[in-house]
Amino acid sequence: MTVSTDSDAAGEAAASVNGNRPGRARRGWLLIGAALLVGTMLGLGIGLVIPHLRTPGDDSVEAGFLRDMSTHHAQAVEMSMIAHEKSTDPDIVYLANDIALTQHGQIGYMQAWLRDWNLSPTSSEQPMAWMPDSAGSVVNGLMPGMATADQLATLRKATGKDLDVQYLTLMRAHHLGGIHMAQEAERLSSNDDVTWLAGTMVASQQGEIALIDDMLKKIQGS
Repeated sequence: MTVSTDSDAAGEAAASVNGNRPGRARRGWLLIGAALLVGTMLGLGIGLVIPHLRTPGDDSVEAGFLRDMSTHHAQAVEMSMIAHEKSTDPDIVYLANDIALTQHGQIGYMQAWLRDWNLSPTSSEQPMAWMPDSAGSVVNGLMPGMATADQLATLRKATGKDLDVQYLTLMRAHHLGGIHMAQEAERLSSNDDVTWLAGTMVASQQGEIALIDDMLKKIQGS
């Protein structure tokens, strides 16, 4: 086989290749630059959008649950402080103290998360609006398990065994309502913090209901 050593042919080939390089290089850099610009713009857009996608909104299940449960918990703290101050039964005093501290701490979590999400701690929505099929759950403006104003007034006036029975009975109903709300939040929420807190509420309040039942039997049997 004969290999061509024609210098003219070689020169023409080199000139052809070299002549195309600047144009191709320019087009290549333009394409790269455009891709980088588009990528940067997309990155900025994603950076702005993702936090909003990940942060619960004002009408979300999470915001509704935290607001409603904060109100629900506040009443439990109020009732527990009454029992803690007035009861002469060490077991009632201990339980009331534990419930007050636990639920006050959980209110702190819930209010802090709402602040972190730049959401108001209150809403113009009706209570329980975040929970599907909640019609009938709110009676006279009260969420499930909450005591009425008359029941609270009676509790404040009660003393001795009557105080203890009233407190335990009201708190048992209060816990049942709170568990119902927390279980729905666990089911509906996609936020890990909220589902963790709701699960903690369910577990602790179920345990306290068992304790309350034992205490009621003991008091009523004495």
